[in-house]
Amino acid sequence: MRIYSWNVNGLRAVINKGALQKFIETEQPDILCIQETKAKQGQAEIDLPEYEEVWNSAERPGYSGTAIFTKLKPLSIQNTLPVDYSFQDSFGDPCNEGRVLTVEYEQFYLVNVYTPNSKRALERLKLREELWDPTFLKYLKTLEKIKPVVVCGDFNAAHMEIDLARPKANRRNAGFTDEERQGISNLISAGFMDTFRVFYPEEQRYTWWSHWGHARENNIGWRIDYFFVSEALRKNLKAAEIYENYMGSDHCPISIELEF
Repeated sequence: MRIYSWNVNGLRAVINKGALQKFIETEQPDILCIQETKAKQGQAEIDLPEYEEVWNSAERPGYSGTAIFTKLKPLSIQNTLPVDYSFQDSFGDPCNEGRVLTVEYEQFYLVNVYTPNSKRALERLKLREELWDPTFLKYLKTLEKIKPVVVCGDFNAAHMEIDLARPKANRRNAGFTDEERQGISNLISAGFMDTFRVFYPEEQRYTWWSHWGHARENNIGWRIDYFFVSEALRKNLKAAEIYENYMGSDHCPISIELEF
């Protein structure tokens, strides 16, 4: 079973470039998780008769959003993140932004996430630290009580210095603050494996590059897209990969392979 994840930075744009079609034709994913769709179902036309489409779009047009294209029929679908209280800020409620999409299969839950960005001036860092990260982890552990969990997507943070090209220059910048890094550490401490590091503990490879300064051409990037899986799936995990050569977005696709 090959599961892929890709922040496409606008589904309509990546379709218009032909990049998504080429990617699917070449890789033939069993399941494809998309982040930052920036569209509602029906606004992005693509002919994929083999796949069932599952969407969670933001209330705000042209913003955020997640989707899953799956050859395997889900047993159940959930598109909300349970929260104990409302956290409003100048950017609105993150739980209305289509950021989490969960599908259930026989062997596991698959959670597709587009984590809120802390923003350049760190306006949303408090939201990340105090609400989003702990609530999301609690949600994953709740699912895990029923069956193992696969969680993938754009976490908008590099975990360790090896996960970005210029760690010292980005200390306290959005995506590499201590608080955001701790959120990922908490996931791992709770028993969710960083699948790429299972196979490549020392490799310095990236999944996102800035539009500025020819960052992608010079490979000055960040690894902020991940697959985490429950420890119970360690025996089923056969591969994890990053696909730097696929263009069409400022992110590139990533994948895992599971065998049951």
